[in-house]
Amino acid sequence: MIRTAQPADLDAIAALHTRARATYYRGRIPEEAYGGAAELERTREGWSLAVARGRAEGGVLCAERDGELTGVAAFRTTGGETTLTQLHVDPVHWRRGTGAALHAACLDAWRRAGVGRARLEVYEHNLRAQAFYARQGWLPDPSAAPAGSHRILWLTVGEPAGE
Repeated sequence: MIRTAQPADLDAIAALHTRARATYYRGRIPEEAYGGAAELERTREGWSLAVARGRAEGGVLCAERDGELTGVAAFRTTGGETTLTQLHVDPVHWRRGTGAALHAACLDAWRRAGVGRARLEVYEHNLRAQAFYARQGWLPDPSAAPAGSHRILWLTVGEPAGE
């Protein structure tokens, strides 16, 4: 089930976010940059701000299975540009369709809001995520310089299937 995130979800979202990030950051950046109590609190605070945003500014969606949070996605629209800021699936739930369901829910929200194109940045070493986004239709912007250690991808949102 995909639903809108609530403030009561923040601890679970932050913990899931931390577990997911560890899979691609471990061994590449210092652990305190993605784990530990201080980073977990910073992560929770960031998600708190995202959950509190108004619908016109974006959204946070949770995937849930049997009452357990299995994935989370966040997007934000500023200055007329929509960005998929986060999409994480708990590693123990990989390859079960959670990411695709969250992505589809984001697309639905963007279509309802009249978004024609969305942007994201993906960590250059996160090849699993890059392959996932490619399957969803995201394309690299050949004219865009990399954003530090991240690659910029774009997606044309288009019309819902069957319209």
